[in-house]
Formats: sequence, C-alpha cells, structure tokens
Amino acid sequence: MTCSVDVVKHTIFPATVEYENMSNMAGNPRDCPEIVTKVPSPQKERYKSIQKLYIESFGTEPAFFARAPGRVNIIGEHIDYCGYSVLPMAIQQDIVIAAGPNADKKLDFKNTNPEYKDFTSSTEDYKIDPSNPLWHNYILCGFRGIVEAESVSTPSGMNLMVDGIVPRSAGLSSSSALVCCSSLVTMHANGLEIPKRKLADICMRCERYIGTQGGGMDQSICFLAETGTAKWIQFNPIQATSVSIPPGVSFVISNSCVELQKAATSHFNIRVVECRLATQVLAKAKGLDWKQLKVLAKLQEALGVSSEDMLSIVEDVLHPEPYSKREVCDILGVSEEELNKDSLSQNTLEVISFKLHDRAKHVFGEANRVLKFKEICDQGPADAATLLGALMSDSHTSCRDLYQCSCEPLDQLVELCRNSGALGSRLTGAGWGGCAVSMVPSESVDDFISKVHAGYYAADPKLQGRVKESLFATEPGNGANIIQLDTETSL
Repeated sequence: MTCSVDVVKHTIFPATVEYENMSNMAGNPRDCPEIVTKVPSPQKERYKSIQKLYIESFGTEPAFFARAPGRVNIIGEHIDYCGYSVLPMAIQQDIVIAAGPNADKKLDFKNTNPEYKDFTSSTEDYKIDPSNPLWHNYILCGFRGIVEAESVSTPSGMNLMVDGIVPRSAGLSSSSALVCCSSLVTMHANGLEIPKRKLADICMRCERYIGTQGGGMDQSICFLAETGTAKWIQFNPIQATSVSIPPGVSFVISNSCVELQKAATSHFNIRVVECRLATQVLAKAKGLDWKQLKVLAKLQEALGVSSEDMLSIVEDVLHPEPYSKREVCDILGVSEEELNKDSLSQNTLEVISFKLHDRAKHVFGEANRVLKFKEICDQGPADAATLLGALMSDSHTSCRDLYQCSCEPLDQLVELCRNSGALGSRLTGAGWGGCAVSMVPSESVDDFISKVHAGYYAADPKLQGRVKESLFATEPGNGANIIQLDTETSL
C-alpha cells in the first residue's frame, strides 16, 4: 500500500495521552458498536434522501448506513490531551454515511452537500494532506486508521455518500464524527468486529494524520455515548461513567458562527506544546526525569499531589511572563534542535515564546472543576444546578483569560446567554469561535432561545439563514452505530 501523508519528515510523537494496550481486546460483540435494522422514525425522510442520492450516483442500493454523533463538552476543555478526565455528551446531530462495496478497489466519496467536491482514489494509492484539510481527508484518516491497526492487506473498495448535520467548525466535533463514522464504515465493510474503546483509540491516533494532536475525548464519547446521560470519561485506560444531570435543566447550543478549522491553524497544537513544555519545566524543577514526562497528569501522578497542590507548584515555579524558546532550552539544558525534535510539533517549530504558567494553571483548575462537577451530580444537593452553572461559567473565564482560546464574538455570546437566563454558559470545543453551551432551566428554554436570537442573530442579516442550525436545545444522544436494513425494514 502506498498511501502517503503530505508533510515534511519530522519526529512522530507518541500518543499525547497514554492508553492501555488494547491489542488484547477481543471483538466481543457486546463491546462493539450496535448494529440495528431500523432507522429512527423522525429520521426516515433524511435516510431516504441519502439513499436516493446514493442510488443515483452509484447505480445500486447502499449495503448499509453508519452514523456517528457530534458532541458537546459540558466541562473539561483542553485537558483530555493532558491526561485529565472530561465530561461531554453526544448530541443528536450526526454524520451519516451510506456505504457499499465496489469491485474496482476504489475509494469513491460523494457528499449530499454540493459544496463538498467528489473524491476518488484507489485503496492502495491515496494522500492525506494536512496542509489542506478538505472533507475527504477526514474520511481517509478513518480508513487508514482501521486498515493499519487491523493489518487489512486487501481492503474493500467503497462507495460512500456522506451527509452531515453537525454544524462545521463549531466546536461540536464534526471533524472527529466524520473520522469515527469513516472508521466504522471501513470496519463493517471489511467484516471486522472491533470494540468501542479500541475504535476510539484508533480514531484518536489516526486523526493525527491530518495534523491534530488532540486527546481522546471526541472519539470516546462518539462511541461510548448512551441516550439520556452525559459521560465522565477517564483515560489510561479509557473508561466512561454515566453522569446524571440534575432534573429540571436543559442544555442549549448557540453558535457564534465564527469558524476555525483546528487542523488548518497552529492555535490548537501550540496549546498542546505549551502544556508539554510546562510539564517538562516543572518536572525538571522538581528533580524528575523530565524527558520521560510529556503530559501534566503524569507529572501530577509522579509527584503524588492534588490538583490544588499543583496550582501552588505552578505559582512557585513558573513565572507569569511568556518563556522564550531560548529560556526553555536553557532550563532543560538542550539545544534548539533537540527541543524541536523532542517537544515541538511540525506546525509549531517557528513559535518563539510560550505561556507556560497560564496554560498549566488553566489545566489544573479545569481538571478540578470536572471532578467537582461530577461530585455535585452524584450527590445531588438542592442547589446543584446553581453550583454546576457557576463551574461552567468559571470554566469559560479560564478558557478566555488563561488559555486564550476564545474570541470576542464568542465572549459576547456567552455574556448574552448568562444575561438571558442561563445558569451557566461557556465555550465548548477547541474555541477561537464555534459554540457556547448553556445550562438553562427547562421551563425557560423557549424564552432563553428567543432572547439569544434577538440579541445575537437578529442583529446580523448574515446570520438569519443560519439560526435553525445554530441555536437549539439538545439532549444526550446515543453513540455511533451501524444500520443494516433488511427486506422487511427497508426504507
């Protein structure tokens, strides 16, 4: 197989988050994504439309459908790749792929949205181009991830018709949903059974083919989500625990409509690198083998202290002012070339200063907020909703001021949401645009949506046509699955 990734040759980092060795996981059907024979009634017309386009394009019925949901991260931003637990839920918006085999060993991808151009290649000669992250590259990531992880020597050719209703570049994980859905299609088309946790691990790793050095949150919730519950997701190994949100509250998504593709910029990877460097500088100061530590959670584990203690260590060791590249090299006792090779990523080599204090302070504070959020949900005090809302708002303040991953329109939207009756509101996803998630009393959802619509969307004619997809209440949805229709349950 001669697939390639168009990047300059550079050191490939080990996983940012270390997972248990999953090679021994048997394909226990109970642990694998569900295969169902019925399309949910509210979605039948959508699936019929996808099926119709598939038949018109490929001249045959699709063999099966796969779907993968988007997600909203309720709390725990930018800490999964630092090894800390997060608390997301799947949303009802998803990616659906109608799939069937072809005898030509081709990868033939089409999209129901004509904005996305058709893509055709062979199963043995294709390119993933991180410098130009077009939609088909994400499908290729999922395909390549399964083929390599499962050592598939002669992968099946596939005809795919893709349909997505997860708002793009909005912090709701549309790109990861596309990767996960593609991996699911590739798995099923090649007759494989892979457990959900292993699928999540594969997808997290193969998304790096397109240059994103994220953690495993998006992929884990995509496969491990269950209807009606949020999930507390831990790593090392991946574990998902159901979390019951207090009754009487709902979550509302509002999209700032400021779009940023995290794979197309260095913003995301700079934060990953800053956290890695903060880990190494702190480890060096504490007399640890800093070369063996790359994530903040492992540093905390090695020191055997609490998150609160780590915040104190940050204040004692790291200065608030940015660190120059030369200063980091001097502290660690390495050359710039060694730092580039061992600690930086391809698209951060030219960065000359790093905000180690603020990034680490956010991570330890946010990790603590996640644990407090789960504890409140588990204990269920009378004022649970108020306490949870305050944690969400504190999270946004930290993301804005310490991690600097927000933007002015998104800050304005979050403030509007709070003034419109939200118990708490915060950015969700990578940031620099995208969505806010707000916790709202259930009886006030309609009034809340009306106020946010009037205050943000109605004022801008460019946003009027995007309101339906940009402002909505959502409930915890189900994880990714296969839909294998038979003659009795056909559309």
